[in-house]
Amino acid sequence: MTIKQQFLPSLDELRQVFAKRAPFIFLGSRTSTVIPYDKLESLEIDWIVDSSQISPQMELSSEHELKLSGAVNWKEAKAYCQTYGRNIKTSPTEELAQILSGVATSCTGERCFGYGTLRDQIKTLTYMDTAGDQHTLYSDRDLSEHHLFESKEAKDLLKRYQESYKEYRSYKNAPFPRFEKETDLMVGTEGQLGVITDGSFSTAPSHEVVFLFFALPKWERDDSIHLEIYDWVQRYRHQILSCELIDENSWNYLDKEEIPVVGKDTIFLEVIEKDLEEVYEKLTTELNLIKDDAIFSMPVAKFHQLRMKIPRAIFEVNSQMGVIKKGTDVQAIGPKFKELLQLYRNFSNEGIRYNLFGHFGDAHLHFNFMPSKEEADKCDKILGDFYKDIKSLRASPFAEHGIGLIKKKYIKSFLSPVHFEMFQYLKANMDPENLLFPWGYMNMKWKMEEGE
Repeated sequence: MTIKQQFLPSLDELRQVFAKRAPFIFLGSRTSTVIPYDKLESLEIDWIVDSSQISPQMELSSEHELKLSGAVNWKEAKAYCQTYGRNIKTSPTEELAQILSGVATSCTGERCFGYGTLRDQIKTLTYMDTAGDQHTLYSDRDLSEHHLFESKEAKDLLKRYQESYKEYRSYKNAPFPRFEKETDLMVGTEGQLGVITDGSFSTAPSHEVVFLFFALPKWERDDSIHLEIYDWVQRYRHQILSCELIDENSWNYLDKEEIPVVGKDTIFLEVIEKDLEEVYEKLTTELNLIKDDAIFSMPVAKFHQLRMKIPRAIFEVNSQMGVIKKGTDVQAIGPKFKELLQLYRNFSNEGIRYNLFGHFGDAHLHFNFMPSKEEADKCDKILGDFYKDIKSLRASPFAEHGIGLIKKKYIKSFLSPVHFEMFQYLKANMDPENLLFPWGYMNMKWKMEEGE
């Protein structure tokens, strides 16, 4: 089967796509880690609609809200805001990803540590439905007041659904969308209820920052210093914008001259420059296991360059091996974080190449197996057992990258009948012909299998 593609120079062409009344998948910059782009034909997908050519538009309001439409990426938005002395609050590692696509997957990124989730930075979202009509949603309006939930039955469904979300309230994302504010209808629903065309977001004052980093023993052998840093940084989120781990295995995907400290793990702190002296004094006096000669600095541009190169290099290796990514996106906060690291330590003993990096301050790391084709099935079995452990741990299995197609096989055990009931209700009312990414998780059916 040949997949038909349509590139959208404007929203008028999107209306023409809807007029075909054919199911499609809507793609932006094609940086998602949960869509196997080179294997879409085998999934019987008829249409790919590409939004990367829609003209980007940005405006900063008098209230310092960034209003945007079209194919705006994070790098462009950051540069635009900085010309006005502001900055975006979300900073995904892949800066060339489109912002509105990131909303659809409820991405978070590095600065979630200091500024919170993208979901809570959204002010408004406008989406297009399959009739070609646009609708604006507001983050200051409760979803319970939306016309979708006028009936008693719908209100009851929403109440039961929201009750299920409570155990994940401290996490970046639950295994299912939040559905508390109007804008939540588009956040993390992955284009299954509408196509986001416009949005407005809160911004922050633009601060000069400094990157400090610690050179640490490999986490597989001794994570005591890592965990001391994790506990310590929680107290200083107002002065530290991000806290990132890059392990020794991850650095080895770069040229040797690019590696800042050979043979070591590194944890980076993005510190507001005016607070640097205070933060440095605190970390040298309050951290017992860190010595002064293990603390270094790195230029801002160099950090971002290297931080972005690592996942790109890992993706390239996977592509060369002909293997779909075998990685995790788990967040396990507080005492659960130590248990998560132990699960990853168990992974390290499986005899398969691996690496670990991610948002350390948020207890949210990406463990990546780097298997050969012959080892791929073994990885799938290991990950299947791993997600059973994550469910028992009551951690968040997919904290920022979404479900897409790759993670669907793992999500079902984290959902309960009320979630499937809500998905079915929303699809019936917002996409009755099932045109919007019908291969996504919202079309999964509830059926308890033996052993679940």
